Amino acid sequence: MRGAGEQRRRGRRDGGAESARAAAAKAREEAASAFYEMDQAQRYVGGRVTVFADLDAAAADSAQRELAALNGSADTASAAYIAVLDAHDLDDLDGTAAEYDAARRALIAVTDGLTKVTGDLNGFAARLSDTMARLEAALDRLPPKLGAARDAVAAADDAITRATSAGMDAGEPLELLEEARRSLARLSSQGLGGLGLAGALEVADEVRRLADTAREQAEELPRAAEKVRHALTAVRTRVDVVAGRAEPVRAAMSRLLRGYSAGCWQDLKDAPAAIEDGVARARERIAEARAHAEAGRWADAQRSLTAARTELTAADRRAGQVTGRLADLDAAAEDPARPAEAVRFAVRDAQKLVVGAGSAISPQHARTLDALVERLEAAGRGLRGAHPDYWAYLQELESIKTAARDVVDRVRAERAAGG
Repeated sequence: MRGAGEQRRRGRRDGGAESARAAAAKAREEAASAFYEMDQAQRYVGGRVTVFADLDAAAADSAQRELAALNGSADTASAAYIAVLDAHDLDDLDGTAAEYDAARRALIAVTDGLTKVTGDLNGFAARLSDTMARLEAALDRLPPKLGAARDAVAAADDAITRATSAGMDAGEPLELLEEARRSLARLSSQGLGGLGLAGALEVADEVRRLADTAREQAEELPRAAEKVRHALTAVRTRVDVVAGRAEPVRAAMSRLLRGYSAGCWQDLKDAPAAIEDGVARARERIAEARAHAEAGRWADAQRSLTAARTELTAADRRAGQVTGRLADLDAAAEDPARPAEAVRFAVRDAQKLVVGAGSAISPQHARTLDALVERLEAAGRGLRGAHPDYWAYLQELESIKTAARDVVDRVRAERAAGG
């Protein structure tokens, strides 16, 4: 009877232990699934943050810090999971129901921890999704920009090859092309990890801009050659014309020195020498331009021609000052009242405007015009004597005329403001 009772008790015990072991095994499977899901989520989020850092390193700083904290939580949950598996051997069939039940409860606890970390990782990924979508949309712009940059480099290289084959100096566009190639090589070597998305897009645009400029300069070389040839002819003609003014200027200076006081010509006494020097320098620049043109250095030739034109313009202006001064002085000497009359008319016109404005304007304007009338009368009196300074006289007249115009402008401004 005792043997049969013992067998019945063992059967009941074994049945309870087996049920508990099955429940614990199920909990182990759920924990393993939770661990796998957390591992996958961790790998996915880690990959997204890596891409984020490649595309925009500065903006990814906070995401990297948050990921580091999540990785710490994941490591803690993983360690807890492994510790439970090590502590509870569910493959041991001799365990008791209590042991199996303890294993089940421990596995459920680590499953909850793994699931929480997975939820945190997925929430983090969801918060990143909008930013990543914008960055990846921008990333889609990079391949066509890179393609355009490479095409621009190839087109520039072809244009420069054609120019150099035609015997032209393509040094400047070649320098730009080499700079474009260096930037393209930097983009290829550093990539997104070194430049970031914004940097890569910027470099691609810079490569294209440099290469396009190089191509345009190379294509412009034949046209520049034609322009330089025409300009050389035109500047040679102009230098002869300006050189031809030297003799009339010397004659005009001679008349100024003989017929007028020093005040009328003192500031012009170096004009003949300045004109001759300017013409000589222009001829030197023309010779330089010719040498550059013969060597195919069209940009250098153009710069030399520009310098020659500058010299000729200065010399021509100086010549005009001398001949113009003589003409003005001759006119003033012949009839001093004539230039004064024009100024007197300007002052009277201003006085009429002031009287018509009445109290709407400052009374100072009338006093200013009265003073101008006195200056005008004094200017005429200054011409008395054997050697009158007609140039000072003409300058004073111009100063009075300018002052009268200034009064007119102020009166009109005050009337407009008051009205």
